[in-house]
Order: sequence, then structure tokens, then C-alpha cells
Amino acid sequence: MSAQQIRRAAVALVWVLPLLASTVPSAAGAQATLTIEYDRPLHAVSPTLYGLMTEEINHAYDGGLYAELIRDRVFYRREHHEFIKIWSLDQNAEDGMSWAIDDATGPSSALPYSLRLTAAKASPRDPGGIDNPGYWGVPVWPHTTYHASIYLKADGRNPGPVTLAIVNDHSGKVLAQASFPAAGAHWKRYTATLRTGAVRESEDNCVRITISHPGSLLMNLPPLFPPTYDGQPNGDRIDLMDKLAALHPKFLRFPGGNFLEGNTLADWYDWKLTIGPLVDRPTHPSPWGYQSSDGLGLLEFLQWCQDLHMQPVLAVYAGYALDGMHIQPGPQLDPYVKDALEEIQYVTGSPSTKWGAVRARDGHPAPFALKYVEIGNEDFFDKSGSYGGDHGRFAQFARAIRKAYPQLKLIATMPIKGDVQPDVIDDHFYKSPRVFFKEADYFDHVSRTGPKIFVGEWATIQGTPTPDFGAALSDAAWMTGLERNSDLVIMASYAPLLVNVNPLAAQWGTNLIGYDALHSFGSPSYYAQVMFSRYLGTQVLDAKLQHAGPLCFESVTRDAATHTLYVKIVNAAPQPQALTVHIEGASDVAQAGTLVTLRADSTHARNSLAHPHRVVPHTQSVHWFGKDVRHVFPAYSISVLKMHVR
Repeated sequence: MSAQQIRRAAVALVWVLPLLASTVPSAAGAQATLTIEYDRPLHAVSPTLYGLMTEEINHAYDGGLYAELIRDRVFYRREHHEFIKIWSLDQNAEDGMSWAIDDATGPSSALPYSLRLTAAKASPRDPGGIDNPGYWGVPVWPHTTYHASIYLKADGRNPGPVTLAIVNDHSGKVLAQASFPAAGAHWKRYTATLRTGAVRESEDNCVRITISHPGSLLMNLPPLFPPTYDGQPNGDRIDLMDKLAALHPKFLRFPGGNFLEGNTLADWYDWKLTIGPLVDRPTHPSPWGYQSSDGLGLLEFLQWCQDLHMQPVLAVYAGYALDGMHIQPGPQLDPYVKDALEEIQYVTGSPSTKWGAVRARDGHPAPFALKYVEIGNEDFFDKSGSYGGDHGRFAQFARAIRKAYPQLKLIATMPIKGDVQPDVIDDHFYKSPRVFFKEADYFDHVSRTGPKIFVGEWATIQGTPTPDFGAALSDAAWMTGLERNSDLVIMASYAPLLVNVNPLAAQWGTNLIGYDALHSFGSPSYYAQVMFSRYLGTQVLDAKLQHAGPLCFESVTRDAATHTLYVKIVNAAPQPQALTVHIEGASDVAQAGTLVTLRADSTHARNSLAHPHRVVPHTQSVHWFGKDVRHVFPAYSISVLKMHVR
């Protein structure tokens, strides 16, 4: 035996000995086995199986992915209420500052209001103004450049230059600042850059806008951006985009969920009010209790898809609100159908079309590829029955869209009765670990004769503000069923995706990725998602698990082009699971592979801002003899075995 063979044998023994020493009984007293028919692929894996579902909840956009640092950056009045409560007046020593909403003028028809800041007494040594706390802090990093802008107009006596600064909450020290010139008699947008020096990383900071001479001016829309993903203006937060990219998402469902509908018929996601310059976006109420800036608008969603190489899954408003009201099918619904057709044209039309030309004006001449359009969101809550049927809201949208865009696949948000059928049905599952363990084979028993399935929202509800490891085990068990049935389940997306973990920011208990103003972390469920999406073949293989415990779950796929086999084993039991993997129908099995394991000692283990890497995957090389692979999968573990097989 050569030295290399001896070394390989030694490594193999290290990996196999735990199995030989194990006294863990199987479910029936027999050796647990997983038999894989390598030469018998059952069906293709859906190329769009794993993706992202997103909506404005938990400050997922404002205060989350959208990199804007100033909270409530638009000064406006709605229904006799002044929305400046997040801001505070930074009074100077002379007690000379005052402020008020002015509803007679603003920088645009979309923003017809402004803030009047008046200094009865002020000087360069004694300025005054307004403070903004950001989204529970303003992040500061050393040697970092920020980009700011503001709309200004003089109001009588001009108080001179306006200063925008980032100020530490504790020391009062200015960490970075820039000045805008004295405002003129007409509304104008001013820009500036701020740069920090050798400061300490921190989030206990605010943004301060001040004037230093007596006078009065009007202001609105003062955005402030740190460095953004790929350096895009009006862009996204880098650390969150990096975490999303690691999920290898194949699609993005947007604008998402309840955010599409709004609480009332007046609050729906009107995409036309989210495009173009920020000054032309009036903002609108989120259904989760705060105002959406709509800085992350329709074009930004599409660019997000482009940045992460995802297919857009465009949800169009279908005339239903969360308060239970709906638009009656027929002539009353026609304007909304027309609006959906125009939205699709904005996405896919050439610059020679009306709305394609608008998209080109907005900075993106090239059309976006679009395959799926979802009509509405969770319309099973509409007790009027107005959604389904041949004369329902879905059918009215579907007929018009198919006539104008016959190549598109249409997604309904509930099963439809009648002749006008969807191509795909969006089904949602929020379950406990116990239920997901029991229903991991749910789609094994669903008929293949109807529409395909989009599991557009799903999650194990356990752990706050992000899932614990027990939820991750349940999620992984559920995903084995999604993979095995990816001939039927063509898309799936966890929800909610993002949460600002400040207690005042979150509206939903269990969310995939957590963050504050400065840092972010992935939950154990996030890392399970990373593993499942990264290690995924192109074909589902015939595999049979026998004599394993009731909390052991499997999925087996292969990449036919690279001859790579992926074996996923979820052991959600509190004892190890000994398992022998038989590979049949293969002419050659490599004697080495890679094992990726996500595990914890307790189902209550979780990650956090303070401990972001408590539960993360670990990768090791493994060796074995022949076509049988023997291993003891640890208690509370999610494992992926990757090997080359011909």
C-alpha cells in the first residue's frame, strides 16, 4: 500500500469510526439507509426554485436595504397632521430658532409642502437648526464619504449657507459636515459631500441641519447616503446586498405582499408615483404603520434584480385592500387593468413605446426581461368572492394581459374556478416546527394536473426577531420537500426577508436577516437557505430513505453537466443519526468529497448582532471506500454531502 493509500485509509477511518462506535438505534432496529438511483433522474430541478420575497415591513426598505440615512426626509402635511415628529429643534443659546410646516409651497407638485426654519437670532458661533436621529442611529465609519442633497428656497431675509453635519450623540462632536450655499428666491436642489476622518465606527449619531445667521428659509427632501452597493446613486446598503447575493436567488417578487395592497383602496402601491426623480415621489403610507419614502421604487426594484442576476416577478395591484374593500370587476376595474398593462410596458417596452420611453428617461433605456406577473396578493382574504371566477378580478386582468403579452406566465393568489386559469398559484405557509416536520412530504401528494405552485411566502414561526436553530431545522426539512417536488413547486421564497432589530422598528416576529444602523447578521435559517441554494443540482434523483428516525429528512439532486451529486440530510432529532448512503447505477464514485454542516447543541441557539457567527456552516473534506458512504449525522444538524459520481 502506498503512502497516499495509507493516508486516505486513515482519513476514511476517522470518518467511519464514529458510525461503528455509535449505539444510536434506528427507527426499526435496522441500519438506516439512503439508497440513491444515480441513473434514474425523476425530473428536472426548477431553475428558479429559490428566490426572494420582499416588502416594506420591519423597516425592510427605509431603515434597511435602501441606504438612505435620514428618517422621514420629506416634510409634508397630511389630513391636518404635520409629519415632523422624528425631527427635533436644535435650539441655539439665544433661543432664537423656530420651525413650522409650510403648506403653501414646496419643491414640486408631488411635494407641495416644506419646512420653514427661522432664526430670530443666530451667528456662526451660535447656530441652530434641526436634528434627525436616523433609523435608530446614523452609522459612521472612518475615512468614509457621504453624499447629501437638499431643496432650498429663501423666505424673506436669507440666513446664508446651510450646514449639514453628522454629530455624535454623546460627545456632541461633529464627525463630518458640508455646507450648501445661500438659497435663492426659487426652489433649487443643492448637493454636497461629507467625509469622516480617523473617527471610531459608531451608530450613536444624528444628522443636524443648521443656519448661522438671522433669517428664514424653506427646505425639503434632504437625502444622505453612505457608500452604496456598486456605488449606485440612490442605492442599497452594501452588507445587506452581500448577504442577499450569498443566497444565490433566482428571482425577486416585488413590491411584495401587503405593501402592494395598502390598508385602504387609496393606499395601494401606485408604481407611477415611485419613478423618476425623488422630488417627484410623494411617498405613501405603508400598511405597517409608517410612511414609505418610495426611494426604492419600481426602477430600483428592477435594478436590484439586475444587480443580483434575478428574474423579476412583478406583482400588479388587483383592486383589493387590507381593510376588506375591493374594486368591483367590470368598468370600475378597467383603469387598474390599464395601469397594469402600462406597468408591464415600463418594464419590458422598447424606448419607442410610451412607457418604455419613460423608463429610458429615468436612466435605463434597455428593457428588462420579464416572465412572471402576479395578479394581486393574498386575495383569499377577500370574502366577497370578487377575485375568482370567469367574471372576477383575476380573469379581467388575465384576459387583458394575455392579449397584450401572450408570452407572460400569470400567477394567481388563490385557486381559481372557471375557464380563465392561471399558469401558477401562489401559496403561503407559516407554520410551527412541529407542523413543518409533519408536512415535509406535503407536495409529494399534490396533483400534477393543475397549475404549477409558487410558495411565495413561507417560514417556520419560532424565534424573535430572527429564527432560532429549531426553526432552521424545520425550514430545512420543509425545503427537502420543495426540492423533491420542484417539478411542481417552481419557485419558493422565505418571508419576511429583513428586519431592523430595534424593538420599535419591527412588526413581525420571525425574519430571516437582522440588522441595526451599523451591522447585520444572518439567522440560522439564513445559513440553511444559503446551503440549500448553493448546493443544488439540475435533476432530482430517485432516492429512498429507510429505517431512519422520524426527524430525519433527505433531498438528493445531481448536476448532470458536472457529474456532481448533492445529498442533503436534515437530522432534527436530539440524537445522532447513523446512515449508510448506497449509490446505485453509477460506474464510478469518487473516494473523496465535501461535507458542509450547520449544527447547534440546542434548538434555541441563535445568532445576533452581538454574536453573528454562533451558528454558521462548517466545511470539511471527507473520504470513504467504494460506493457506500457511512456517516453519523450529528444531533440537530443540517448537512450537505457533495461528491463526484459517474
